[in-house]
Amino acid sequence: METINQQPLQQFTHLELIAKQVVEGFITGLHKSPFHGFSVEFAEHRLYNKGESTRHIDWKLYGRTDKLFIKRYEEETNLRCQIIIDDSSSMYFPLPDEKTGKKNKIVFSAYCAAAIISLLKNQRDAVGLSVFSEEVEFHSVAKSSSLHHKMLYHQLEKLIHPYDVSVHKKTSAVDALHQIADSIHKRSLVVIFSDMMDSKSNSEELFSALQHLKHNKHEVVLFHVVDKEKEMDFEFDNRPYRFIDMETGEEVKLHPNQIKETYLSQMADYKKELMLKCGQYKIDFVEADISLGFDQVLMPYLVKRTRMM
Repeated sequence: METINQQPLQQFTHLELIAKQVVEGFITGLHKSPFHGFSVEFAEHRLYNKGESTRHIDWKLYGRTDKLFIKRYEEETNLRCQIIIDDSSSMYFPLPDEKTGKKNKIVFSAYCAAAIISLLKNQRDAVGLSVFSEEVEFHSVAKSSSLHHKMLYHQLEKLIHPYDVSVHKKTSAVDALHQIADSIHKRSLVVIFSDMMDSKSNSEELFSALQHLKHNKHEVVLFHVVDKEKEMDFEFDNRPYRFIDMETGEEVKLHPNQIKETYLSQMADYKKELMLKCGQYKIDFVEADISLGFDQVLMPYLVKRTRMM
């Protein structure tokens, strides 16, 4: 079947188009900000060096410029990035609100990941994707081909439109992160999207798994994805509620004011410990509030990438 003359919009998935729009808006904002000096585009070609194979010379470009350029392929990539997304049931909080357009944590993470993939694509970098809950559900090595990007967007679409959200998938970050760390062999930028709510292990085991990602001189950024209003600030109306654990299905009925002080104290202690350990292991910790925009994720990514080059 002939597919060459497809309409432009048919070349993109819905998520791909959204990511493209997010990145274009972000780059436009960069040009108006003090960070306009950051390079967000990289040349598709490099000058031909005498004595090299002529196999990858772009002859069409030679016809226009009278200069020899080599097309850049995956083996010449500038950077390798592995995006890791927590797909446990707690990441599906809160229920999406069609009136306000508020997204849950998994949709926010998928959109951010898609935007980073779009940036990596523009920069001719290689990108891989790993998804985990109780186990590693999906893992791909980093590549930079267009076909590979399409496959990654397809996987992210699955997170946005899951087959069954009623299944209680617990978080088992420790085993999954160790497994993923063992599979990343070349120096990479590792980007994690997770609420870090691992109910199966103690904090030392979790931090050990994060430290494992630092092996082989990887750089790691942890985006701590939260609904700040509800999860961190515990802002609920002054009335009885039925709280449900999304990972176990357990329910408890109580008045928020009965536990708010204790809850806030424990969450603050956990966040402080997480930040301290990340600092100790030289892992960039970024709190990503789903109520805010995507710049809070894209800017730290770009800063980290710039420092690595």
